[in-house]
Amino acid sequence: MAIQVVMPEMGEGVVEGTISRWLKQVGEQVDQYEPLLEIETDKVTTEATAEEAGTVLEILVPEGETVDVGTVLAVIGQPGESPQKNGKAPAQETTAKAEPAPPPTAPKAQATAVAHHQPTERYTGRISPVVGRIAAEHEVDLNQIHGTGRDGRITKTDILAHLDQRQTNPQPLTPSPVHPITPSPLHPVTRSPRHPVTLSPELATGEVVPLTPMRRAIAEHMVRSVQTSPHVTTVFEFDFTAVAHHRTAHKDQFARDGANLTFTAYIVAATVAALKQHPMANSTWTDEGIALKRQINIGMAAAIDDGLIVPVIKGADGMNLLGLARTINDLTERARRKQLQPGDVQGGTFSITNHGTSGSLFATPIINQPQCGILGVGKIEKRVKVINDAIAIRPLAYVSFTFDHRILDGKTADDFVSTIKQVIENWQ
Repeated sequence: MAIQVVMPEMGEGVVEGTISRWLKQVGEQVDQYEPLLEIETDKVTTEATAEEAGTVLEILVPEGETVDVGTVLAVIGQPGESPQKNGKAPAQETTAKAEPAPPPTAPKAQATAVAHHQPTERYTGRISPVVGRIAAEHEVDLNQIHGTGRDGRITKTDILAHLDQRQTNPQPLTPSPVHPITPSPLHPVTRSPRHPVTLSPELATGEVVPLTPMRRAIAEHMVRSVQTSPHVTTVFEFDFTAVAHHRTAHKDQFARDGANLTFTAYIVAATVAALKQHPMANSTWTDEGIALKRQINIGMAAAIDDGLIVPVIKGADGMNLLGLARTINDLTERARRKQLQPGDVQGGTFSITNHGTSGSLFATPIINQPQCGILGVGKIEKRVKVINDAIAIRPLAYVSFTFDHRILDGKTADDFVSTIKQVIENWQ
């Protein structure tokens, strides 16, 4: 019996996904629970498995297409079997061809007059959080977009195509009641990543690398973070001598318990201890006030082939060093294999980026919104240090803390990092 493969639910609030890569092609055999394709959302790329064994009879959604949850992606059955043998209706095309947009018939003067006298009607259709965010950031009237998703829903591809078209054929701007911002050295106006950029003749002849959904999402998130929070970075030097001794003495024991004991586990544990003492660092800025987070969920920025991802250690404040090590190992391994689920990268309250693993000594990370700050750990290496008027060689690293200056001041931020430093340097 032919089985339909549908776009699975990728987590709470995720209503669409992009087919990143088909791991099996038409005519190939697939075993039960064997990876069939890679699905990419704006947060994570993960593999989807086949629920039943069989032969791939038909692939309905090509790579690069974005479709809604529940859309039929492929059909699996026995060789020579008709995809409709199970009695179900034929699988519909997942991405309806967009009808050509009607050419603008109203003259410029008339369009401008309408903009002055007719307020934009609120869009009442169902959209995903990603589409809503992009529409808000770029002030898009969703009533002007023809949705190609199921039941006419506007997909991420639709709104991005609309933005590209708007750049090519700009429409008259509607006067805004908000007073324009005057650029100044202290408050520069930052260019949006989707604003058109004119290339010089020399650069125009070069190659343009298409943006993947993950790269576009990273770009939008980073620009929004810098535009949202006033970033300030403070830097400390940590001595990892005590941690190095403890790790040497216990890494074999941890290995027998199924955990690879890395320096990251110690850094996370020390950060959790500091967040308990300084809860303001585990918070979010809101218009009503500073929202303190009761649970401590540590996000760990991890570099992968396609970009950057931040898996989250949920309930880190309830784990000991062994539990943290196991969780870090699991999340890191699944991130490399593209097996993370959307829930694995959501809900973080504080982030850490260990950029030193690539040899970097010093960095000023960008805050992972809507968190208060992010800790950056440079390469741990042996350096000369003067201790009690004597020259010593110690494993040292520069640790930076980038924080939202709306929430924390310099003294509060320094006290927070000093607590982490004290835990690390006095580890027993």
